[in-house]
Formats: sequence, C-alpha cells, structure tokens
Amino acid sequence: MSGHSTYEPKTGFERWLDSRLPIIRFANDTIITFPTPKNLNYWWTFGGILSLMLGMQIVTGIILAMHYVPHVDYAFNSVQRIMRDVNYGWLIRNLHANGASMFFLAAYIHIFRNLYYGSYKSPREVLWILGCVIYLLMIITAFMGYVLPWGQMSFHGAVVITNLIGALPVVGPSITTWLWGGFAVDDPTLNRFFSLHYLLPFMIAGVVALHVWALHVPGNNNPTGVNVKSKEDTVPFHPYYTVKDGFAISVFLIMYAVFVFYLPDALGDAINYVKANPLQTPQHIVPEWYLLPFYAILRAVPNKLMGVILMFGAIATLFILPWLDTSKVRSMRYRPTARLYYFIFIFACLVLGLCGAHAPDDMVIPNVAGPQFLDANLNSYVWLSRIGALYYFVYFWVITPLLGLTETPLPEPESISSPVLSHPASAPAGAAASPEKRG
Repeated sequence: MSGHSTYEPKTGFERWLDSRLPIIRFANDTIITFPTPKNLNYWWTFGGILSLMLGMQIVTGIILAMHYVPHVDYAFNSVQRIMRDVNYGWLIRNLHANGASMFFLAAYIHIFRNLYYGSYKSPREVLWILGCVIYLLMIITAFMGYVLPWGQMSFHGAVVITNLIGALPVVGPSITTWLWGGFAVDDPTLNRFFSLHYLLPFMIAGVVALHVWALHVPGNNNPTGVNVKSKEDTVPFHPYYTVKDGFAISVFLIMYAVFVFYLPDALGDAINYVKANPLQTPQHIVPEWYLLPFYAILRAVPNKLMGVILMFGAIATLFILPWLDTSKVRSMRYRPTARLYYFIFIFACLVLGLCGAHAPDDMVIPNVAGPQFLDANLNSYVWLSRIGALYYFVYFWVITPLLGLTETPLPEPESISSPVLSHPASAPAGAAASPEKRG
C-alpha cells in the first residue's frame, strides 16, 4: 500500500541523517505522502483525535504526579492542594479528569465506526486486535486513575471492583490479596494503583505505535469497504487529510474546553469530593460513565462469578469479532439488514449505560397483577440490563455469523472512484448523455 518512498533529502544535514537514521523519511512516508483513500468522511478523524488526547493525558498526568502524594492520609488533601494552591493546578487537573471522558468518547465513536464499515475484517484483523488491546489498557488505566483522588466513590469503587477478582475459583482470593498488598484496600493498594496508572499510558503509547504500523500495511479502509485499486483512488495524506483532521480536532477541542472551563464536574460524582471513609459506604456505587454498560452486564445476573465472566466476556468478544463475521461485504452501507441490527445494538448499549447509572431498584413498574406477583427485581432496571446484555451477546455470537450466510447485500461499486466518476454531474459538458462516458 505504501509503495516506494518518494522522500528526497534537500539539505546536507538531511542527507547525512537519512543515511544513518531515516526518521524524516519515515515521518514523510507515514504522515505526508502516505496514499489515503479519497472518500474518507469525518468519522475517520477520530483516530487523530485519539492520538491527541493520549498525548494530552500523558503530559497532564506527568505534571499532576509531581504534586500528588500516594498515601491514604494525604492523597485526598494533595488533590485539593493541586486544585487550590498549585499554579494552574485547577486547569491541569480539569484537563486530565475531563480528558479521560473525551478520550473514551472518541474511542467509542472510533469503535462503532469500525463496526459499521467493517474495518476489522481481513486483512486488518491484527489492526483490530491491537485496537482492542488499547481499549482494554484504557479501561484498566482509567479505573486505577479513578481511585487516586481517594474520595468516597474512589475508595469504595476500588473495594467493589477488586473484590470481583475474588469471585474467581481457587486463585481469586490469592490474586485479590496480592493486588491489595494486604487484606483490605489500603495504603499499599493506593501505591500500586498510582504506579500502574503512571506506567500504563506509556504502554498504551507503545501499542498505539504498533496500531499505526499495522494500519500502514494494508492501508485505510473506507466508507465503501472496497479495496484501493489504483492511484486514482487515493490522495496524499497531506494536505488533504491534515487540513480535514485539523478542522475536526478544533471542533472537538471546543467541546472539550466547554467541559474543562464551564462543566468541570458534570461527568463525575459529587460524593467523590468527600474524603474516603471505610466505615461509611455510599448509597449507590457507580463507575465513570464510560464503564457503565459493562457494570450493568455485571449486575444483570444474580450470581457473582457469572456476572464477572459475562463482563469480561463482553470485552473478550471484541477480540474474536473478525472471525465471527462471515459476510464478504465490509461496509454496512451495502448491508441494509445488518444496518438495522447494528442500530438496535447501539440502542442496547445506551440502555445498558442507563441501567448501569441507576440502582437496581430505582425504577419499579406499578404492579397490576396483584400483590402475589410483586417482585422488585422483576420490575426494575435489572430486567432492562438483562435484555440489553442478552442482545449484546446475541448480536455478536448469533446475528453477526448468521447474517453473513443469509443476507442479500446491495451491489458494491467496482472501485472507490466509480461512484463519483460515473455520476452525470462529474462528466464533461456534452458527455452526460453518453453511456460510454458514464461507464
């Protein structure tokens, strides 16, 4: 896809460096002249947005680590000191805290775009798997970061999530004790979480480098899902997509800034501004919004071990998706039946997020069948969670494999250029009526 390098050193220093460390050639071939499908839409800009947000999280995290004290007696107060006494500490902390939400927002849009356009299919399976690894590392990093402020939700959220590992047979209790560094969530736990939270973003950056490398082997997918046939199907990445991505990034940063400067606590929980108290459990323990669907799946079944298996199974399913999808057509633009089930899947994910944000008994449907049938578990968010979780797994394990064998997709174009070049409006004057010109 990338072809022969077109980079030509222009100065003596560039020629000297190119013969020893061709880093400028690599940057030119990767960012400047890389042939990119000409029909990419704005959904493809979120890859660049994710790279920017990762850099933002690493930079702000390093600065925050200079002032944070990973000790149960001082962690909460050190965060308050950052907000009040450190020069622009409030800005750095708001950038970091809200940056996590923006990071996950862009990641979810990126994932759903890949699902819609079939970007996980051959020959991009490794690219997809590396993306899933990045997503898993993001979840672990975000969870550990949420514990660090050592507020009420941070502490009790750590207790709930780490106790889930104890549900694993035989090895669960031992792993939990090792993770805690003792017999309860305490100072060793906080120190370990801080250390890992600092380390994992650099691991994410390393996997991102592999992700980009894997992208440049087969090249970008595109909205049609049709492979690039010739140079006429592509344009250089710069200036066409650097300008387009730059505009999209600017719009995204405006939304990011609105949260940072005007709604800094809108995406968090107010109770986390109360110092952690092991003797006082919050009424309702919830994770951050970007983990709510998996939390709802966890609570959808009464058995603790089964809930843990389903929660991790929901993530593990993504890793094997390229082999579950049997359709030869990539883009759902030409798969109307698959598109219908896909939008139902998005709705199910939103329902799971809604259920995860509420206590199981927050919603009780009025009982019309008589007192003998009254059951709070049957008339609550629990059943919505079960329906959403069921559809989640059915979509990947049943619908996706069967659709590829039974559906009749729409005709695909022969190439990326043909839908554009064959349109009458793109034909030269006087040639619109000619079948030969229209192709």
